[in-house]
Amino acid sequence: MLGVLAVIVALWYGAAVWLNAAWTYDQASRNGTEVTFALLLSDTMAQERPVLPPPHQVGAELWKGLTAYNIASKKSLVYHGYVTLVATFSGFLLGSLLGIILAVGIVQSRTMELGMMPWAVISQTVPVVAIAPMIVVLSNALGFGDHLGVSNALVSKTIISAYLSYFPVLVGMVKGLRSPDQMQLDQLKTYSASEVQGFFKLRLPLSVPYLFTSLKVGIAASLVGAIVGELPTGAIEGLGARMLIGSQFGSPIVVWAALFAAAILAGVLILIVRTAETLVMRRMGVRA
Repeated sequence: MLGVLAVIVALWYGAAVWLNAAWTYDQASRNGTEVTFALLLSDTMAQERPVLPPPHQVGAELWKGLTAYNIASKKSLVYHGYVTLVATFSGFLLGSLLGIILAVGIVQSRTMELGMMPWAVISQTVPVVAIAPMIVVLSNALGFGDHLGVSNALVSKTIISAYLSYFPVLVGMVKGLRSPDQMQLDQLKTYSASEVQGFFKLRLPLSVPYLFTSLKVGIAASLVGAIVGELPTGAIEGLGARMLIGSQFGSPIVVWAALFAAAILAGVLILIVRTAETLVMRRMGVRA
């Protein structure tokens, strides 16, 4: 892992020199100076608005955004991360609940499987960047947030996050609920177990590992949905809004710092799901 990381960092620095060199040569041409190798390295590593910020500039901006400001400040990445986290969790919970309910219905009903599964698959072929503005407009027009006592922006981000996160949970739960083999199902019949008893005693416990695997994918997708949902709303809060503001003001370093903050947040969320999986599996007597 460290070897791969070292290669990535080396390639990143090389790409930063290559992509940022045009500005260095342009400035040297205007000033009538010669570009030496030392000047090229020093200038491409410290430009205010580089095409590709080198790792140390991104790291410095990320550290500054996390520690230099009060967490309630609009410049703090902790504050923006919290705003995105709220939308991520609400969308993740809604999407996971929807995915589980649909999975149970599909497994229990052949009619529902034929009617719902094709539409679920088709829904994932529509780019989220295409439907996000529609969801934002409809949410504002219908005033969902006003009825729920929250902002319409949060509602729209929640819907977009749920849209991306429900499908992995749906597929994982369908696979898990159908994981019992025929011998196990026949054994339940010999015990005169009902469909409900078979569901709770066999299908549901065997689906837990599949569920947590899909939840890890779902929570990452939910974070992506929350960030994408912040872009068409004109939001000034959240990691997506931070990326948008950095792009509008021509500050790639700010964009990259917010991007890495989102990656760190995704890693923490997946770790939380992994911890929950370990606790649940241990409770069930399985070593996770």
